Amino acid sequence: MSAQFLVAGGLLLLVAMLFAGYVISTLVARSTINHKAAATALFMQSLVAPFTDELASAGHLSPASSARLDALLSSEQLKDRFPYFEIWKPDGTVAYSNSTQIIGQRFPRSAGLSRALKGEVVADYADLRAGEHRVRDIDTPFLEIYSPIRSGVEGHILGVAEIHEFTQPLQQDLANVRWGSWLVVAGSTLAIMLGLYGIVRRGSRTIEAQHTALEARIAEAERLAMLNQSLRERLQRASARVAELNEQFIRTVGAELHDGPAQLVGFSKLKLDEISAASNSATRGRLVQHLGTVLSQALHEIRTIAKGLLLPDLAGLPLQDVIARAVSAHEARTNVQVALAIEAVDIEVSDAVRACVFRFVQEGLNNAFRHAAGASQYVSSTLSGTLLSVAVANDAAAAVQDDAVERDRDRLGLQGLRHRIESLGGAFTAEFRQSGETRISMSLELVGGLLEH
Repeated sequence: MSAQFLVAGGLLLLVAMLFAGYVISTLVARSTINHKAAATALFMQSLVAPFTDELASAGHLSPASSARLDALLSSEQLKDRFPYFEIWKPDGTVAYSNSTQIIGQRFPRSAGLSRALKGEVVADYADLRAGEHRVRDIDTPFLEIYSPIRSGVEGHILGVAEIHEFTQPLQQDLANVRWGSWLVVAGSTLAIMLGLYGIVRRGSRTIEAQHTALEARIAEAERLAMLNQSLRERLQRASARVAELNEQFIRTVGAELHDGPAQLVGFSKLKLDEISAASNSATRGRLVQHLGTVLSQALHEIRTIAKGLLLPDLAGLPLQDVIARAVSAHEARTNVQVALAIEAVDIEVSDAVRACVFRFVQEGLNNAFRHAAGASQYVSSTLSGTLLSVAVANDAAAAVQDDAVERDRDRLGLQGLRHRIESLGGAFTAEFRQSGETRISMSLELVGGLLEH
């Protein structure tokens, strides 16, 4: 920045020495106009200040307020210097004017009005081709001064005040300034130094703004990194829990086979020895019949266990059909009607999502039937964008607890459902309300790896 300052300073000093008179007169003339604009802007702010609250709330002035402004502007001292005064809305509509024929009309925004709406005080000579001037047949090139009107608290720009000033006094002042600038050479040095200071100050502001933006981005990156780490740890815990539940489920199935069918088959083997040792044909027939009954029981238990392990064919089914199939299977198994309120899901999901939703509905309905006799069961599902929400509930009081359900060997349990859902990046909630309603719900964002490829 210091090198830029030295180069710019040398160039400006050279230009000042060669074209001192022209440059200084131009700068001082522009400065005079801006100074007059600033002073006039303060005057306009004093006129408009009592009406800013009204402009902020209603967007226009009431007849009483307009009458007060008319009275202020009608004095001979003001009319001789400022013949016209307008208040513009941001969309180019005239909210007030001492020329009543343009109040409420909308005109294309001039360059000065557009700059004033950005917060600048602008002074320039009137463009007589503008629509608001043609309506009033104005043919005198007034000096137009635009000043933004800001709200008292937030500082928002509510509109722009515009005043027209006769240029004759200004022209005389400018002529005096131009002649005086040729005589006061020291003013050129001050103008150069102000220009150099503006360059340095602008660069410093740019660096500060970039530094602030960089710090904000770093903070956002750190926050996202912490969030990703939290999600990663949660997914790892869910995956580990699913592995534990699978191992526990395998042990449960082994216990079922050992305590049920295996015992019956062992008993059948003993019966075979008795049949071999029987000498009476009647005794042998009775033993054979008993053996068949025992083997039938063993086969029935094996089929029952296998049926609990297998899901129906869900491949390619829409999610609403998966939910309906789980409900239909429950109704056929329990002879209990279940109310349905499901939305169509037009997203092709993976089989893992289908199995998760099926097991969720199946487990929820089984729990409600087992612990609340299936009282007023209902299933609902909604799709908001890509967020799938499924809920199973009943209206009767039901004491469904995670440990009680996990002890039931034919079910994965609420904890199993929770970790199955969280392993897919979803969320699981269980509510036991004082009104007696028991409700479990799951939500799953159907994006990324959960879609069917």
